[in-house]
Amino acid sequence: MFEKNHSQLPFVPRFIRIRDAPFYLGMDKNRFNAEVRPALTEIKIGTQGIAFDRNELDAWADDYVRRVGTPGNQKLEKETWQKNQQGLPKGTVSGTSIKLSKEKDFMKALAQVTSKKRSAT
Repeated sequence: MFEKNHSQLPFVPRFIRIRDAPFYLGMDKNRFNAEVRPALTEIKIGTQGIAFDRNELDAWADDYVRRVGTPGNQKLEKETWQKNQQGLPKGTVSGTSIKLSKEKDFMKALAQVTSKKRSAT
């Protein structure tokens, strides 16, 4: 997200430099410059640096989601889940049980350890 030496930071900086701001919002720099930058306050850093306040970037993103976002198809997800559950006994759910395979592996290992060792002759 940021320069290589900043990628390991345990936090997101408050001021995000202009080169990183489009990536922060998940878009290319041309779209950022056309749609987002005009709505933000530019913060001068040093003589040439420009940054944006992360809170303003987040506020822009929240507003964008409200304007153009669409809710997921929750009905489809619920129908798919219910369809996958049909044919199972009441109270059970589908999935992969690892308990049985762990028990088999344990019993196999136990049998190997407790069995009489063969002589080397």
